[in-house]
Amino acid sequence: MFVINLHYIVSLDALDAHMKEHVAFLQKYYKEEVFIASGRKVPRTGGIILAVGRSKEEIEGIMQEDPFCTNGLAEVTVTEFLTSQTHPAFKKLLKEVFNS
Repeated sequence: MFVINLHYIVSLDALDAHMKEHVAFLQKYYKEEVFIASGRKVPRTGGIILAVGRSKEEIEGIMQEDPFCTNGLAEVTVTEFLTSQTHPAFKKLLKEVFNS
């Protein structure tokens, strides 16, 4: 599992001009069952995405498709972690996704 940390490096106005394309990017990887959850940081200095994948390199490659990255609007850090404990409902969801 991976935590993707986006840190905005431009004004929110510049960022919002690319929001529609960013949301389309997110939807693509939700459909491909890579992204699990995503949202804005509070305060709005960036965003967080939870993802699953085969490797950190795979996730970093996917993030290079994000319009926020291709347009130089955000810096991205990918952190891999091993889940040792999960809520039972979340564990069931992950099992359904990976066994389908």
